[in-house]
Amino acid sequence: MESYAQVLNYAIPFFIGLIVTEAIWAWKKGMAINRGPDIISSLSSGMTNTIKDVLGLSIIIISYSWLVDHIALFEIKATWAVYLVGFIVIDFAGYWIHRLEHEINILWNRHIIHHSSEEFNLSCALRQSISNFTSFIAIFMIPAALLGVPAKVIAIIAPIQLFMQFWYHTRLIDRMGWLENIIVTPSHHRVHHAINPQYLDKNYSQIFIVWDKLFGTFQPELEDLPPVYGVKRQVNTWNPILINFQHIWLLVKDAWRAKSWADKCKIWFMPTGWRPKDVAENHPITVIEDPYSQEKYNPTLSNPLLAWSWIQMTLTLVMMLFMFSQIAAFDFSLILMYGLFLVVSIYSFTTLMDKHGSAIVAEAIRLLIGLFLVYQTGGWFGLEKLFPFAGPMMIGYLAISFLLTIAFLQKIRIENKDRETVAVAG
Repeated sequence: MESYAQVLNYAIPFFIGLIVTEAIWAWKKGMAINRGPDIISSLSSGMTNTIKDVLGLSIIIISYSWLVDHIALFEIKATWAVYLVGFIVIDFAGYWIHRLEHEINILWNRHIIHHSSEEFNLSCALRQSISNFTSFIAIFMIPAALLGVPAKVIAIIAPIQLFMQFWYHTRLIDRMGWLENIIVTPSHHRVHHAINPQYLDKNYSQIFIVWDKLFGTFQPELEDLPPVYGVKRQVNTWNPILINFQHIWLLVKDAWRAKSWADKCKIWFMPTGWRPKDVAENHPITVIEDPYSQEKYNPTLSNPLLAWSWIQMTLTLVMMLFMFSQIAAFDFSLILMYGLFLVVSIYSFTTLMDKHGSAIVAEAIRLLIGLFLVYQTGGWFGLEKLFPFAGPMMIGYLAISFLLTIAFLQKIRIENKDRETVAVAG
């Protein structure tokens, strides 16, 4: 846990640097690929996923190390060839996990967050799941386990293979010639993120595009068919925590409403989007059929609210990186509470960007958790050693945040009331 956290302390600033570079490049080219609230939502999603992973809040159904210990036919050393084999096996497993997440109803819930942005840029690559509480990727790595590829090889390669998927989430890089036949490129992945009928459920590969060509899921980007990004059932929120559980909540409601017990059971394992006939008729949902009719989720935010959202996101990011640096110094229960504080913080300011009144409830919970942590740590997790008044500063910040949330919501209520008055008068 500690070593992974330390790696992220370097990786996260690097990724943010690339996002800023892409934004500057797009601005110079006159391309509108970013929206402030969308970037905040994407970065916030990345933080929730990172917190979950660092704290180890997942259940591994079967681990690769267990497989190697029990089914390996050979015992081999970690040579460069073994690392190459390990990388190929991880990429193969990644293709199938990715494909299943798209094609099976219940598994789509753990992947929908990644496709929820209606933009396509480097920041949306950070939209990663917190609803994937179980891991079963090792099942697809049985060939490597049989060969005896050491577990430490997989442990080293897995995060590298994951980080290598970041760069191709961009609209700024066109087709890449002969590389299009070997690796996943931005062009390939633009297709994957599109909701155009011709592009749906295509290009699942993560590093080597050969898997899509081998298993019949490859689709090139067409010159006369620009991709439209997002999901067909729009999420209509900036809150990444809500997005993570939207689909499974729909499945729960559909299973409850279905009259047939067979439908109640099979809905979870049917193709993504399948609904019982009676439920679909009695409880219709809005789905985008024509991608070019898409109206992007874009509530109007005042400049002060948008600026405050940027400040909150930045402070939460800094506090998360500080948490990573203190993981080994404090009891896990306190670190877990710190992680909860950060997640509630994200829930609060992204809900405020949605202009939803429940933001004040989240902010009140955040205030209480924050005060508890100040009391328990005698400051703020060792920060008082650098800044003697860290505790009072944190209390002051939490109080200001709470009061500003009330003020913003009050202004939103007044604006909504004024619009209703104008509408009635009109």
